[in-house]
Amino acid sequence: MSRPLELLITVVLMVVTAPVALVSAILIRLEGGGPAIYRQRRVGRGGVEFELLKFRTMVPGSDPVGVGTIVARDDPRVTRIGRWLRRTSLDELPNLINVWRGEMALVGPRPTIPAQVVDYTARQHRRHEVRPGITGWAQVQGRAAIPWDERIELDIEYVDNRSLRLDFEILRRTIRLTATGQGLAPE
Repeated sequence: MSRPLELLITVVLMVVTAPVALVSAILIRLEGGGPAIYRQRRVGRGGVEFELLKFRTMVPGSDPVGVGTIVARDDPRVTRIGRWLRRTSLDELPNLINVWRGEMALVGPRPTIPAQVVDYTARQHRRHEVRPGITGWAQVQGRAAIPWDERIELDIEYVDNRSLRLDFEILRRTIRLTATGQGLAPE
């Protein structure tokens, strides 16, 4: 997708989702104090690190359990509003700021944390040939239900076959999955 088209879509999405983002930020603050935005170092295009923005879904001060650990739905660190944000993937709305800044794309491989990238093979590093995305081919194929190595292979498949048509197909599937809630959060 061209950068001007991506920026246009991003601005429209930011305007359309602004009321939901505002209410989400207020609810996060009311539920447990602390910042509404969670910041985490991630690896982007060319292996360059950036600060990913998300809505905070856990109680303030929650430390990661371990590298690549999936947070289960019943994890006691996840707040009530956090469960809803994760289930609907609305916790990713602040990623639109990352897209606006050029650190991410609307569509591409999801960015991973630096500790995971250390163990990548040369082939797996191919996912860094493009900007990471808010949504991607692996997300619309099953997301957390797919083993990690298979997700990386799907990301490489996207890198090899990316096109405007594929990007719009991924966006279409993402909208459908978000609307139905299927496959968005780990069971």
